[in-house]
Amino acid sequence: MRARTWTRKTVVLAAVAALGTGLLAGCADDGNDGGTSSSGGDSGKTKITLGLFGTMGFQEAGLYKEYEKLHPDISIQQTVIERNENYYPALVNHLTTNSGLQDIQAVEVANINEVANTYADKLVDLSKYGKESDFLPWKWKQATARNGQTIGLGTDVGPMAICYRKDLFQQAGLPTDREDVGKLWAGSWEKFVGVGRQYQKKAPQGTTFLDSPGGLIQAIIGGEKERFYDTSGEVVYKSNPAIKKAFDLTAAAAKDGLTGNQTQFQPAWDQTIANSRFAAISCPPWMLGTIKGKSKPENAGKWDVAQAPKPGNWGGSFLAVPKSGKNAEEAAKLAAWLTAPEQQAKLFAKQGSFPSAQTAYKLPEVTGAKNEMTGDTPIGTIFAAAAEKSPIQVIGPKDQIIMQGLTDNGVILVTQGKSPKQAWDNAVKTIDNALEK
Repeated sequence: MRARTWTRKTVVLAAVAALGTGLLAGCADDGNDGGTSSSGGDSGKTKITLGLFGTMGFQEAGLYKEYEKLHPDISIQQTVIERNENYYPALVNHLTTNSGLQDIQAVEVANINEVANTYADKLVDLSKYGKESDFLPWKWKQATARNGQTIGLGTDVGPMAICYRKDLFQQAGLPTDREDVGKLWAGSWEKFVGVGRQYQKKAPQGTTFLDSPGGLIQAIIGGEKERFYDTSGEVVYKSNPAIKKAFDLTAAAAKDGLTGNQTQFQPAWDQTIANSRFAAISCPPWMLGTIKGKSKPENAGKWDVAQAPKPGNWGGSFLAVPKSGKNAEEAAKLAAWLTAPEQQAKLFAKQGSFPSAQTAYKLPEVTGAKNEMTGDTPIGTIFAAAAEKSPIQVIGPKDQIIMQGLTDNGVILVTQGKSPKQAWDNAVKTIDNALEK
């Protein structure tokens, strides 16, 4: 990670009133850590390369092949790194040196402030290619630099819900109807943890209520308007009572065995999905893609989706086009096509990535969307309702570092025998050391 060249930046106000990566947005995993795949690659064609993280779904939804059919002189190749915290430092290095960049680079929402206001001169102004009126106003604003340049086109957003296993809830004596389930914890994450305590009393052997402490704290913090930065750009995560409250509630759940002991998006965590080791998970739409990709076939239809205790957002990404790319013009056209409402609707229908293009919400692929893991559940309607209630959030330049410190260097330690205080102190130390670099 490059050294910081500033002590404070103006934060971007993300109007998540309509919807809202994430830490790992659009950042569910695809098990392809650093892998390369191509749907084309024919000699003599113009090859457009994409650098992505997680499962962004373009290839899985067949969009590359569709674009190549529409443009026979184009071939598309993607390189994918599973976790954004491994992807982003390399992207920063490449932007800093203006070398080694793909024709299109994904940017997670937790990093968009820094990219927009530090590297705008290295990136194509995509306002000439994307249609601003198609997108949620706050999503467009997130990728707009101080000089007015739009450096990224939004892919997905992550309105929060809770995905749960109906069969495991039933075995634990809890209701299974999504409306009744949502009422159990409506309005309070404390109630949610309380439901977890009820579950654990009769939990099927070898299962926990939640997948991980990291997922819980992500969801709680995702519902806060002010999180790690205040509106003036100051880092306030240590003094913000909402952050400490979220940490303490999560630590208590972890200490009492309500969560699994794995870090999300790691191979061991993947296995907890495959082996049905937990009953519920904090669930923005893109998480359905992870559940689908990691589950065994016999678990299809056993999941459902209920409202989260409080509305919030987790994740969302952008596509940016470096000026230094060999095919910047063609890459910008592809980025605009991939993020157009029609393609975003297809992505949601096939992968669960909820559109940031608001004009997609009335398309049948969204209104009638189903997911094989959740059967006939009207996921489009559920996530749209969640999106409309999500709060306006303050996005800062180092959101990813702070959130990762709280999850991977904080609450997870409680499952390993550390006290909540020890976990908090370690998280703070890790975060502050990283922010000083």
